Amino acid sequence: MTDRPVRDDAARGFVLPPPPIPSVAVAGSDKRFAVRRIVCVGRNYAEHAREMGHDPAREPPFFFMKPADAVVDDGASVPYPPLTEDLHHEIELVAAIGEGGANIAVDKALDHIFGYAVGVDLTRRDLQQVAKNLRRPWDWAKGFDRSAPIGALRRAAEIGHPAKGRIWLAVNDVVRQDSDLSEMIWNVPNIIAFLSEAMRIEPGDLVMTGTPAGVGALKRGDRVSGGVEGVGEIAIAIV
Repeated sequence: MTDRPVRDDAARGFVLPPPPIPSVAVAGSDKRFAVRRIVCVGRNYAEHAREMGHDPAREPPFFFMKPADAVVDDGASVPYPPLTEDLHHEIELVAAIGEGGANIAVDKALDHIFGYAVGVDLTRRDLQQVAKNLRRPWDWAKGFDRSAPIGALRRAAEIGHPAKGRIWLAVNDVVRQDSDLSEMIWNVPNIIAFLSEAMRIEPGDLVMTGTPAGVGALKRGDRVSGGVEGVGEIAIAIV
């Protein structure tokens, strides 16, 4: 079932009514940003790579995906997901694509960005470790329901393209992750350029750009808050 009505003309030609369009809020607007897909960069901060047991040497970035309908808004209550006893938080800068393209040059990459938001990549860490041990994909660990809380987008035309500034996350008001965007191994222009070599990016794509060190477990009842300097903040509850 869908949680919003679908007009007869919109549903015509489908055997079932089309599902709702996933979207995120846009700061200062009553319009929302329709989400096409969510692409995530893995291990993009050196200290986080080390805490996960990996060499942070500069090697080509790698990616995984979350389904678009994993998105939930700032202020959401997120049920503790099934099949895990080790749910982790990962605070991230999110770049929203506003103009499509393929094989984009690094010096043109920022022209394709609509805006930025603060996101949390929720991860079933125990399932991820099993997948790593068996050399399987991470989808089961990363792509579950409500696993991508994302705050309101702020337009790049308003805030520019943040390349430095504090990125942080706290659980029950205790700071766990605290770093700077300048600590990214691959910055946003390089991420967009590299990604566009493998697939055409399109308006509606969200790119989660990686998390700094300090990831850790969450439990039911935890209050999670975080932010990126110059972009915004986010708060969710694990229930």
